[in-house]
Amino acid sequence: MNKWILITGSSRGIGRETALYLAENGYNIVLHCSKNTSRLDSLKEQIIQKGVEARTVAFDIKNREETEHALITDIEKNGIYYGIVLNAGIAKDNPFPAMEDKEWDDVLDTNLGGFYNVLKPIIMPLIQQKRGRIIVMSSISGQCGNRGQVNYSASKAGLIGAAKALSQEVAKRKITVNCIAPGIIETDMTEELPEEAVKQIPMRRMGSGKEVASLVNYLLSEDAGYITGQVIAVNGGLYL
Repeated sequence: MNKWILITGSSRGIGRETALYLAENGYNIVLHCSKNTSRLDSLKEQIIQKGVEARTVAFDIKNREETEHALITDIEKNGIYYGIVLNAGIAKDNPFPAMEDKEWDDVLDTNLGGFYNVLKPIIMPLIQQKRGRIIVMSSISGQCGNRGQVNYSASKAGLIGAAKALSQEVAKRKITVNCIAPGIIETDMTEELPEEAVKQIPMRRMGSGKEVASLVNYLLSEDAGYITGQVIAVNGGLYL
């Protein structure tokens, strides 16, 4: 296949599950974390054992110059990616009246600013390649909002608008841009989730990272070549 996929925020959670799932389906993986790539060594080895290639990059997606330098350096050395999965993100929850400036700025700069910082140095090489897939990880919070998450909901809703607009700009170059909006997914971020919250899900369970990863895999495939500008929910019926 020889298709390389960059997955931001791939050291844990949905990003890690996606990296392993895509490797099983024959994709080569560029793993990303914000600091020392040694934390990705074990995952990289697991991926290589599946018979594909893997490499790592480190940059803080809030830092535009650092991100641009890391990505341009990687692209010049190894070539442009076939797919980009924008998965890295943070949450700093607080009721809006109690929200601090830094909580607002950090979440918007990471989640929404990261979209610009990562894609800006990539988009022209991708256009010149005349093919590609961009998959943006939004959230159910970006679709319907969530109490205590005004900052997070704003960032994830912004990603939907940005992805829809970009999809129209690059469609004629055979590049698709789609959003995935996970609901409550079983990761280390949801370990403390009250049982009552799970009962609100019509399916009465949390989703798995693999269930999100399988959708990423489909959107990367040739079969999904006519799907763009869409928001696809993976939420067990929590928001319809």
